[in-house]
Amino acid sequence: MTDRRADGPSRETAGLDRQIARLEDRRASKEERRAAGDLTGQRARTSAERLLTRTTSGAIYAIVTLVCIFAGPIPTTVLIAAEAWLCCSEFFRICRMGGRMPNEVIGLFAALLFPLAALWHGLLALTLVIFVLLMACACWYVFTPRANVADVAVTALGPLYTSLAFSSIVLIRMSDAGLAGAALTLAVMFSVWANDAFAYFVGSAIGSHKLAPRISPSKSVEGFFGGLVGSVLVWLVLSLAVVRSLDPGMAVACGLIVGAAGVIGDLFESRLKRGVGVKDSGNLIPGHGGLLDRSDSMLFASMAAYFLLLFGGIL
Repeated sequence: MTDRRADGPSRETAGLDRQIARLEDRRASKEERRAAGDLTGQRARTSAERLLTRTTSGAIYAIVTLVCIFAGPIPTTVLIAAEAWLCCSEFFRICRMGGRMPNEVIGLFAALLFPLAALWHGLLALTLVIFVLLMACACWYVFTPRANVADVAVTALGPLYTSLAFSSIVLIRMSDAGLAGAALTLAVMFSVWANDAFAYFVGSAIGSHKLAPRISPSKSVEGFFGGLVGSVLVWLVLSLAVVRSLDPGMAVACGLIVGAAGVIGDLFESRLKRGVGVKDSGNLIPGHGGLLDRSDSMLFASMAAYFLLLFGGIL
């Protein structure tokens, strides 16, 4: 006769072993995804950490910018000079990755001079720095056999693209040393940030037509027009609450032109990076990449805003 009391624990042990084996098989099947960080929990944690890092670094950047602009033209110039130098350095890094050999001493020195010249004597001093930059590049080319014309071109382009364009922020801030100048400068910068934010949210929600698929696949035509709406809204608020001499029609035109210039600046920098196969211009700002990645839209947009305000009789 079979002892059922002896068989009972044996069957229970066998069932437990099978259950353990199934759990181990399931765990082993996920090991490859776990190693790649592709599990649902891992993706959620990574996204949260990335968002927190990006938000924190962006907030620090915004606070420093606000403090310097409200502190006056001189702190604003110091901030812009530092940012322009870093942006120019990142631009030269991209050029070196593309096989060019810029003269960084000439280029970075000019990058420091442009904002200081804007503070010192405005457009006249900026023109003088451009002349000195071109003469320095010419002398380097003439007396350095290894230098070629492409190296000279990127040496001159670096500070012109980054620092000269960035100096428009200094020129706008100098229009009034008090709160009015600070408000106008921040409004110009907010219009660029609003353009980027509206473009992102509209593009993420309804974007289906690619704007420049070979350069920036994530940008859409819908996002582009959504960004223009954000830029126009800021300029309309500027005309109604800050600069009463800026009529609404002019404000709409400024919003459209400045918004479009910002997108061109973004695509220009994206093309530079794609040409050498890098995702970011640097890693200075956690979650954002390099400072040039953060400032690419601002460079062209702020200069467009300066000339619109100047020719419109606001400055």
